[in-house]
Amino acid sequence: MLPKRYVPWWHELTGAETASLFNVARIVANRMMQVFEPDFVMLYARGRRIPHTHIFLVPTYSGDLLDKYFNTLETIQESPVELAQLRVKSSMEKAARRLRDVE
Repeated sequence: MLPKRYVPWWHELTGAETASLFNVARIVANRMMQVFEPDFVMLYARGRRIPHTHIFLVPTYSGDLLDKYFNTLETIQESPVELAQLRVKSSMEKAARRLRDVE
């Protein structure tokens, strides 16, 4: 069962609503895998332009635009200074503490 409550952003869903939404997404993605036979089904959550929770399931094939985009993204995702610093154990531990301390 899909959540019916309006929330602007997916991370504002309750745990039960999140589990329900992603369970339905998993069911649909598995059907897409059977019918369309992609390499994988990409899922992304969106809500910036239209502030309500919605997700997209996109069948993706090797070499298509999304595959190329994510392959390129993987080559640069640790290049920003803030992320590269996480390779240092003390920086990673500091970031983990900050995340744990948020209420």
